[in-house]
Amino acid sequence: MTQDTRAIVIGAGLGGLAAAMRLGAKGYAVTVLDRLDRAGGRGSSISQDGHRFDLGPTIVTAPQVFEDLWRACGLDFHRDVDLKPMEPFYEVRWPDGTKFRATGDDDKMIEEVARISPDDVKGYMKFLKDAEARYVVGYEGMVAKPMHKLWSTIKVLPTFAKLRADRSIYGHAAARVKDERLRMALSFHPLFIGGDPMHVTSMYALVAHLEKTYGVHYAMGGVQAIADAMASVVRRQGGTIRHGVEADEIIVTGDRATGVRLTSGEILDAPLVVSNADAGHTYDRLLRNRPRKRWTTKKLGKKRWSMGLYVWYFGTKDTRAMWRDVGHHTILNGPRYKGLLRDIFLKGKLSDDFSLYIHRPSVTDPTAAPAGDDTFYVLSPVPHIGWKDSVDWTTEAAAYKDKIAAVLEEHMPGFRDRISTEMDFTPETFRDRYLSPNGSGFSLEPRILQSAWFRPHNVSEEAKGLFLVGAGTHPGAGLPGVVSSAEVLSKLVPDVRHAVDAPRMAAE
Repeated sequence: MTQDTRAIVIGAGLGGLAAAMRLGAKGYAVTVLDRLDRAGGRGSSISQDGHRFDLGPTIVTAPQVFEDLWRACGLDFHRDVDLKPMEPFYEVRWPDGTKFRATGDDDKMIEEVARISPDDVKGYMKFLKDAEARYVVGYEGMVAKPMHKLWSTIKVLPTFAKLRADRSIYGHAAARVKDERLRMALSFHPLFIGGDPMHVTSMYALVAHLEKTYGVHYAMGGVQAIADAMASVVRRQGGTIRHGVEADEIIVTGDRATGVRLTSGEILDAPLVVSNADAGHTYDRLLRNRPRKRWTTKKLGKKRWSMGLYVWYFGTKDTRAMWRDVGHHTILNGPRYKGLLRDIFLKGKLSDDFSLYIHRPSVTDPTAAPAGDDTFYVLSPVPHIGWKDSVDWTTEAAAYKDKIAAVLEEHMPGFRDRISTEMDFTPETFRDRYLSPNGSGFSLEPRILQSAWFRPHNVSEEAKGLFLVGAGTHPGAGLPGVVSSAEVLSKLVPDVRHAVDAPRMAAE
């Protein structure tokens, strides 16, 4: 009997598309299901009045994960996607006027540190050595490795203890440098994947080494261009991507996943099901009619979820030559760092102050906006909406936007008078558009006891033939994480064993 090689992937986010590519390369007949109108999930975009708004991730920090993915499909990533290195990577600003320009040049970085706090140069150099050690253990040793067996986590604990993984990334930065501004600049990176720098492990210092070694890049056309290229590969492999359809339930027969029921009632059969939906949604909604061993509603309710995001997208008219000091990536710190993090992650409180990330892709990519105009994306970390007495964004959004505008005016005078088009996303948008539990921006928060074996596994404990990819499973959120989750998947799925050749790529 010929093996049934059908596979269903729920969700066309970057993790789901990477999974579909990996499965297609192994000979599976893949169908990808997605409720949105285009590929990319949180990495998709919306075009409005000539402006392309990249909705989620904006930087590529580990291009090798994409290169490896394309190589597994017999292709060259750089033939399909044009990556531009950023220089500087980004600029961090503080209310006192201090600026810190991050770059991959060691000498320039030392100059930046010395300009802010000369006494911290030696500590910064130690931090870089710490970052490299953590990169070897935490990234090279764990990211693309299956972690569904407890021993996989237990065996690294002695090394974790030696590297003080119990210490937070902020605590580790504080042990190396004394200046509070530098402590922020060395510890804020977990916010890009939904983690509280005051509580996530110091292993995240590895990001400093990752950036220094591989650089920070922008994909021309935005991350949407990467998603579109991935979708193209899936189709050329013979796979199908269906947009505008939503999975309502993963069908389990006996102890095996056997297909998916759509909200329309249509049933799709397949012996292999991969969920790129949020892990919380996968277990609490898509497996709601099945008794669960580990990921019960009660257990999910006790987990710590990543923060929410308020994102203001707007286009400005005839501004390309204005605000020349506002580059592609700018981070504006508010007056508080530790206090703001406590409000967001521990109290669930919407503060009057905030920190902002400004994305201005039009300074690099002319396709992001009409000629002479600019496209902006301004992001503020906020509490998710799973807290008791959570923020009601239907009443708070307008006032919050006004507060943000007042701060932006200090850096981009007159910007609001030049806005030609705009929209905003709140945690409620993330809940409704991406089916994200609690409207969180990055699924489960990446604390040490919610990582590796402690995170929902790539191979599900709840049904045979069911696998997970994306931000909510191992290794976690962020482009390197979600794409690497598909590499983990490729090491776990059974091979196509019978006389079924991998579909040949269509002629280019």
